[in-house]
Amino acid sequence: QVQLVESGGGLVQAGGSLRLSCAASESILSINGMGWYRQAPGKQRELVAVITNGGSTDYANSVKGRFTISSDNAKNTVYLQMNSLKPEDTAVYYCAARVVVTTAPIPIKDYWGQGTQVTVSS
Repeated sequence: QVQLVESGGGLVQAGGSLRLSCAASESILSINGMGWYRQAPGKQRELVAVITNGGSTDYANSVKGRFTISSDNAKNTVYLQMNSLKPEDTAVYYCAARVVVTTAPIPIKDYWGQGTQVTVSS
């Protein structure tokens, strides 16, 4: 069971920056991939950025060039640096982790944090 705790959300003006943190309860090297998702009111949850335990990253087109996902293995923490924030970035941001154990009856398990609110004012 992987527990994830997000922090770093808040209120910021358009053009500003925030850094979200996601602390995992176990070594993130044992987690195949971690990512940030967001859900705005009345919208579906969407992928923002992902990072694998090998360091590969990917981003939603809407945040490319503005957001950066990174990890600190020593702290078992994944970060999302958000720059040039826009009002449309306003959402609850969730950290997620995927663990793959090919020999297990259920080989893929996903874990979620409780979410952190990000509000960008215009």
